[in-house]
Amino acid sequence: MVNGDYETFDFDSWRIKPVEVEADRVGTVDGAIQVPRVIVLLSFDRMPKRHVRFSRINIFARDHFMCQYCSARPPRSELNLDHVVPRAHGGRTTWENVVCCCIPCNRRKGGRTPEQAGLPLLRRPMRPRWTPLMSLAPASARHQEWRPFLGGAEKGSRLEVAV
Repeated sequence: MVNGDYETFDFDSWRIKPVEVEADRVGTVDGAIQVPRVIVLLSFDRMPKRHVRFSRINIFARDHFMCQYCSARPPRSELNLDHVVPRAHGGRTTWENVVCCCIPCNRRKGGRTPEQAGLPLLRRPMRPRWTPLMSLAPASARHQEWRPFLGGAEKGSRLEVAV
C-alpha cells in the first residue's frame, strides 16, 4: 500500500496503522484497517488485452452521449446508433462506421450517407484505445491520492485508461 506521503507498507505494517478516516475503513477479525487508495503491484501474471468491446453503451460513451450530426444531448432513451455508410450500401457494423445519433437526425438521414442527407459528421468515428465507460466515472469517485499516478491519462474531466 502507498500512503499520501508516498511511503510504502506491506500488509502487516498497514494493518497496525491507525484508521485516519472513519468512513474509509474495512472491518477484519483483528479490527478495522484503513482502505488503501493506492497499492503497488509487485508482480503480474500477464498484460491485459487492449481490446475494447464493441457495444451500444461504449459507442454512446465514446461519443459522449451526443448526436454526432447535430450535437444534441437528448436522454439516453432517445439516442440511436447510426451506420455512417448504411448497411444497404455495404456499410459494416464497426467502430469506424457507427455513431451515436438522435432520433430526429436518424430519421432525417434515413438510408443515405451523411453527404447525401446534408448532415456532416461532427467527428470521424474511430476505435477507442481506452474503455469508453471509464470516461463516465464521476469526479467524486476519483481520489486525490491517484493523481500523481495518472500522469497523462487524465485529460480535463475525463479519466482515460488504456485497456
